[in-house]
Amino acid sequence: MIIQTEKTRAEVFCFDNGTEVKEYHVMIHVTAPKLPFAQQLEAVVNAYGELRANQLKGAETVFKRYFLSDASNQADDIYALSAESCDCALSVIQQAPLDGTKVALWAYLMTGIQTRVTPSGLFEVKHSAYRHLWNGSAHNLAANSEYQTRLLLNEYVLQLTEEGCKLADNCIRTWFFVNDVDLNYGGVVRARNQVFFTQGLTQKTHFIASTGIGGRQADPNVLSQMDNYAIAGIQSEQVKHLYAPTHLNRTSDYGVSFERGTRVDYQDRRHVIISGTASINNKGEVMYPKDIVKQTHRMWENVEALLNEADCTYDDVAQMIVYLRDTADYEVVREMYEERFAGKPYVIVHAPVCRPGWLIEMECMAVRPVDHPQFAAF
Repeated sequence: MIIQTEKTRAEVFCFDNGTEVKEYHVMIHVTAPKLPFAQQLEAVVNAYGELRANQLKGAETVFKRYFLSDASNQADDIYALSAESCDCALSVIQQAPLDGTKVALWAYLMTGIQTRVTPSGLFEVKHSAYRHLWNGSAHNLAANSEYQTRLLLNEYVLQLTEEGCKLADNCIRTWFFVNDVDLNYGGVVRARNQVFFTQGLTQKTHFIASTGIGGRQADPNVLSQMDNYAIAGIQSEQVKHLYAPTHLNRTSDYGVSFERGTRVDYQDRRHVIISGTASINNKGEVMYPKDIVKQTHRMWENVEALLNEADCTYDDVAQMIVYLRDTADYEVVREMYEERFAGKPYVIVHAPVCRPGWLIEMECMAVRPVDHPQFAAF
């Protein structure tokens, strides 16, 4: 569903299997790029408010991420808004929307849930036997990206402990936004590898679905920002990791520690979370260097292989975030996405991928109905 206003366009995905909990993913884009930032932000906020009052009436917001073109001059306005009405976990990152605008918004909403901020600081979404725990924009000012990431993860482990959870058992998804990814990603990788090992996460057990990508905060001294998602009450048999070995290798083969994707089953639905995925083969090699069209097709093929392993297709995909290293590739990629995915919630942003040879990366979330009476309903 596409909802157009004078200054915005919203793409809305709805999952409704007739149960109490409907799920919505929304991407809101500005269509008047010449407006100053304050007016663009106002247009996005107004469009979001109108959606919640009308098409999404009764839905509560779980998570929001604002994509900004210039965080140094824009982030304060976002945080001022959230101080007035903090309704969910909030992520704010400089990853410029490549349609020439200054701000875009991804919002995730549900019906039939209870929400609150827990004493640990995580945002809780409660329904049935589960507590979904979200967090956004975690950061600190330690000396370098390795120390910052290690501190972020150690603090998150403590938050999870306070919630009766463990990193290895309950965390489903992380995002790491790295200021100057070509320079600082190595430190993020080292810290994640070290902390994961101490928490029992190894190539012989499992890792966590993740995206590690370029992005920055308003403060240039923040070199690593983390968003995360965990589920309290989930059982190990409900979670399966995705590998697509015909197309992709294990990330541990080249010294990093994340899963390509994760499938989570409930009584009534399956969630599929696809990590940041690029044009790579099952030997860990960059495919089609310097060719944005071929890299995009190979990336799509890799994501499709992961979705198929979870018995899903692109029809089940609820939202997509597309990251480009070179802004000059935007028009080509936009045309390709519009031809294949017109109307689906997606955003294309400027964010260099962790390996310079990769020109493009994408992540996505999918949901489909299932029937697993042995599990509690979502």
